[in-house]
Amino acid sequence: MSGENRDLLERLYETIQSRKGGDPTVSHTAKLFAKGRAKIAQKMGEEAVELAIAAVSETREAMISESADLVFHLLVLWAECGITIEDVRAELAKREGRSGIEEKKARQMT
Repeated sequence: MSGENRDLLERLYETIQSRKGGDPTVSHTAKLFAKGRAKIAQKMGEEAVELAIAAVSETREAMISESADLVFHLLVLWAECGITIEDVRAELAKREGRSGIEEKKARQMT
């Protein structure tokens, strides 16, 4: 991921954070926050399903669009739960260099 795109995600996350407690009649993101964690998680799940469907039956462009929707809603969920992009980066860094099988076994033991 280029530095420019990483910065875009960070800027988007900051914008999402700034919508907490905002007016739900003005901001879609504020409306999501007002509905609570369960609704945000449900919306993120719906977007994940839409991406999976696009992956097997739609165009590349549809997949890109659904991916953007999923990333947005994932960032909203992280913000709702107090998780930062840096938290996830740190977790990915801990896993770097491990085989997928080894990493999965380590998670199951904890």
